[in-house]
Amino acid sequence: MQVLGAGFTIGSILTNVNLMPRSYFWTMLFLILHQIDAAYWKEWEMFHVPGGVQGFLVFNLAAIALVLAGYRHVLLATPQAPLYAGICAALGVGTCLIHAGFALAGLEQFHLPLSMAIIALCLASGVWLLRDLRRVRGQLARQAA
Repeated sequence: MQVLGAGFTIGSILTNVNLMPRSYFWTMLFLILHQIDAAYWKEWEMFHVPGGVQGFLVFNLAAIALVLAGYRHVLLATPQAPLYAGICAALGVGTCLIHAGFALAGLEQFHLPLSMAIIALCLASGVWLLRDLRRVRGQLARQAA
């Protein structure tokens, strides 16, 4: 593990008060729940995914593998953890923005209360993770100086 000034390691900074593991977990959980809900709403039709449901499954295989691998990096506080946290946070925020656009365009999918709550929670947890990531990057920058 990379040691920074004053005896701090990247691991000690990333796990400081469990900043990123907690917000990453919740963002990942809501993203996965959204993808389960997306199967009900046939999201592959909304995005015109090549291959239909098969293309949707391939996308989810890659996306879920990515966020799960990222969670491992965050838990182990590897140097790649901030990158994965940024990706997961962007997916959370992006999910809400994309579906807000679909709603404004008049699409009727995802209008059940729990579907909307999950999308809103993707946004909230994604913003929380971005805030934690900003703190971690600030701590890393201060320790490197």
